[in-house]
Amino acid sequence: MSKAISQVPIATNEPVRNYKPSSQEVKSLISTYRKMWKEKLEIPMIIDGKKITTKEKIRLQSPQDHHHDLGFYYAGNTEHIDRAISTALAAKERWNALGWEQRVAIFLKAAELIAGPYRDKLNAATMIAQSKNVHQAEIDSACEFTDFLRFNAEFMTEIYAEQPISDNGIWNRIEYRPLEGFCFAVTPFNFTAISGNLPACMAMMGNVVVWKPSDKQIYSAHVIMEIFSEAGLPDGVINMIFTDGRETAKRVLSHPDFAGLHFTGSTKVFQEMWKQIGNNIHKYKSYPRIVGETGGKDFVMAHSSANAEAVATGLVRGAFEYQGQKCSAASRAYIPESLWKEIKKIMKSQIDSIKVGSPEDPVNFVNAVIDKNSFEKCIGYIERAKKSEEAEVIIGGKYDDKKGWFIYPTVIKCTDPTYESMVEEIFGPILSVYVYKDKDWKETLKLVDKSTSYSLTGSIFARDRYAIEEAFKALENASGNFYINDKPTGAVVGQQPFGGGRTSGTNDKAGSKMNLLRWVSARSIKETFVSPKDYKYPYLG
Repeated sequence: MSKAISQVPIATNEPVRNYKPSSQEVKSLISTYRKMWKEKLEIPMIIDGKKITTKEKIRLQSPQDHHHDLGFYYAGNTEHIDRAISTALAAKERWNALGWEQRVAIFLKAAELIAGPYRDKLNAATMIAQSKNVHQAEIDSACEFTDFLRFNAEFMTEIYAEQPISDNGIWNRIEYRPLEGFCFAVTPFNFTAISGNLPACMAMMGNVVVWKPSDKQIYSAHVIMEIFSEAGLPDGVINMIFTDGRETAKRVLSHPDFAGLHFTGSTKVFQEMWKQIGNNIHKYKSYPRIVGETGGKDFVMAHSSANAEAVATGLVRGAFEYQGQKCSAASRAYIPESLWKEIKKIMKSQIDSIKVGSPEDPVNFVNAVIDKNSFEKCIGYIERAKKSEEAEVIIGGKYDDKKGWFIYPTVIKCTDPTYESMVEEIFGPILSVYVYKDKDWKETLKLVDKSTSYSLTGSIFARDRYAIEEAFKALENASGNFYINDKPTGAVVGQQPFGGGRTSGTNDKAGSKMNLLRWVSARSIKETFVSPKDYKYPYLG
């Protein structure tokens, strides 16, 4: 154990590279992309630091070219779930005993590897298998993931430093222990940074983890495990498995040593897992921690005093960056009648200039949606809107699956504020707009608040400060991240802790101390220096 009170390096946000045309950084990244595109992958599970292969091989696809042969990954079964659990528990004692400085050093090294020698590789893997353009891959894989690791190290030391006061003759202190048992991380396809952070933050706090990434994100997950290994993460601390979701949840959530769930994914899946945990509550050694971020139907509310160009740009970026496949994406907008004509004109002009295609060409702002199911879901909303009397496709509405799963940026104008595309999560490049009469501002605020069960992100555009304050109060519970005169996406670690309530999740704020506190169990310690020798208190005389 260290014989010094160490201070971690002060965390700062990783600078985002611009990838300007013909720059060396874009040449390097695209060169790496092309090299990796030609490779035939064989991706194993990682259990106890060992590469695990099986007889079941699942083909890997790229959304922008579903005919291309990327290779395959090895799918596991119940035996591998059980082995991952037992391996994690076997690694627990030694990992817990390791000094916190040693744990932190591993993840700080991982951050430097991501920001440096692995930057192009992790970005390229994200571009290939998750269809992110150079900018979206950069802000996610390189910058946000690096930020998570650096800021978590700083947040951890702040937590450890929070100690109680002591009275005369006694010394009070708090020990922040890891949870008793193993933790389970279930991660999504859409953010490489989230997929890496969920298991990493729990491990940094001394826990051992079974990690099940999305089958659409396995390529970048594979690179993440390579980085953790090079950074010196001991075998068995994080075990990555590719197993059936239902069967994995069933076995993990019924194990007596299950101690915590860190989840990002669909509301339906999270609620089902919570239900399983409740049904198994009598089996556990302790009450499991449950942390989840599950999606949203995120809003943009414009006031008549708003700048039309700012609103239009916020909508185009917020709705169509990464094909709307962000939990925070602008999916529904409420525009005053007085501004609608101008906003529509600006939006159309901007959307008409958007290029759609493979991330290999950096000029493409919009790339492919993640898979065939997502493609068909988006088509359903577009085609139903074309036929509906309550909605109209006013911009876009095109799609093409000959080579990749391409949905072109689409805007649906709805006359009914409860029309399906205004209230249901779509997770694609489809923005629904409801135009309200300026005089109905207050009623529309209520509509924004009550239209969906979600509460993740939202924004208000206005120049009138009274209107901003009114929206701020009226929409207090409508989002966990609230933006003023900005798009409702792009939370930065250390700046805007991320998470929402209602059916959007537990609002434990990834990228903050609040989240890390969920992965420790505090023990209060009181030491008395001179112990009493008689039971009698002064009041007894």
